[in-house]
Amino acid sequence: AYFTSCNRNKQSIALNFTKPAGQDIIKQLLKDSDVLIENFKTGTLDKYGLGYEQLKEEFPQLIYCSITGFGHTGPYKERPAYDMLIQAMGGSMSITGVPDGEPMKMGLSMFDLTAGLHGVIGILAALHDRANTGLGQHVDISMLDVSVALLQNQGMNYLAKKERQARVGNNHPNVVPYQVMPSKNGHFILTASNDEQFERFCKVANRMDLMQDLRFNTMKARVVNRAVVTPALNEITKTMTTGWWLEKLEEKGVGCAPILHPDEVFADPHVLSRGMLIEMDVPGCEEPASFIGSPMKFSRTKVNYRLPPPRLGAHTEQVLLDNGYVEEDIEALRESGTIDFEPRAPGSEPPATQIVTAREVRASRKKEEAARLRGSTWGRVSSVSEPQLDGYTLPISEYNASPVGRLPDKPISHLKVST
Repeated sequence: AYFTSCNRNKQSIALNFTKPAGQDIIKQLLKDSDVLIENFKTGTLDKYGLGYEQLKEEFPQLIYCSITGFGHTGPYKERPAYDMLIQAMGGSMSITGVPDGEPMKMGLSMFDLTAGLHGVIGILAALHDRANTGLGQHVDISMLDVSVALLQNQGMNYLAKKERQARVGNNHPNVVPYQVMPSKNGHFILTASNDEQFERFCKVANRMDLMQDLRFNTMKARVVNRAVVTPALNEITKTMTTGWWLEKLEEKGVGCAPILHPDEVFADPHVLSRGMLIEMDVPGCEEPASFIGSPMKFSRTKVNYRLPPPRLGAHTEQVLLDNGYVEEDIEALRESGTIDFEPRAPGSEPPATQIVTAREVRASRKKEEAARLRGSTWGRVSSVSEPQLDGYTLPISEYNASPVGRLPDKPISHLKVST
């Protein structure tokens, strides 16, 4: 699952670049490449003549993006890194978790993912600069830098006050209530992010008396008196079910949400309406495989799901043939251990340009219409925090498979070098 989540729309070649012949292949591919992306530990590719400083004279227009744990400069540059180490060293773990518990990592590999996103942003900026100057450059992305940058308001709280921030769990340091709330049958999210929304919450709860209490009636007071306010609100929300709160609060425009399992997320009519679940025909699989869709939506073009995740080395032969190598060269490279490939591996054939292999999974029109009605779906979802669902099972989703369009033929070419 991890491999497939990262390798859609890619061709795969198996290449031993520790051999001079492998280094020559990479340089041959770079002649027609705009971007090279690598995520080896700092200095690794320099050993094989493939570092930026070694390539920039021969390929002055190349955008060379390195994504590492600590960057290509600084005292930690040679250290290896994993996401959890970066969460610890970048400050996010110290502010995540319940106040009296241990520091907590996030449920996602957040800085693996966001370092990649910042790499894309840096590459796009470098391509824009190259359009004006004609010159490429090195884009140096550090996971630690990204984690520090994403401290955002939490980091600025420290810089403004020069005080360590205590963990507040699922609460918000500057907003109350902005947290997980208990209900009669589970939990839900409440985000009354200003005084007007809090007053609306009080109306729904039939507790307008709180607006006369100096500990509750302003945001500043609620933050200062969090130790009193949060338990009091918890007792109020425990009186009704999650579905009741979500429906009534949404009707009044108060921020709220259920806490969903992934199966519920991928059955949500809005998620489906946005094309976030797709199916692709994958070589070797008898049935279409499900994938997460792209969050990018464009007004003139559609996201181009060209290729399913490939088998390792599935495109080695085709890529080399497309770049000036002949069958005899390829066989010699294979025999020498420079490359490895399956000549007729499923998926190694170039895609037929007229065949659409991706389909968006859609909810039925009836379910999409129901979801538009304010609060109409909240009573029928379960929460990740509800242990007793009274036999509730997720309904089988009706859907329509609608084709995903294709982009113009020639995208920016790039070469990714990774383990």
